[in-house]
Amino acid sequence: MPRETLMTTSAATVSLLRWLRRQLRVQSPEREHLEAAIANDDPKEARRIVERMPFNEAQLRHVERLLDEWERDSV
Repeated sequence: MPRETLMTTSAATVSLLRWLRRQLRVQSPEREHLEAAIANDDPKEARRIVERMPFNEAQLRHVERLLDEWERDSV
């Protein structure tokens, strides 16, 4: 990974990616789209994708908290 990418990656996006990869262990088009939204620093698109995913209430609350944190870091 290029050094510039490492420097611009926030702790929130790293946490979000790690959590999503643990929850979505199988590669799928949805996971790929979500990872692309994160890589492109697009929290709104990531939120739209997450809304369509089959997370339970606890998972959804957690991922929404991570998305909120990411959006705050992006401002």
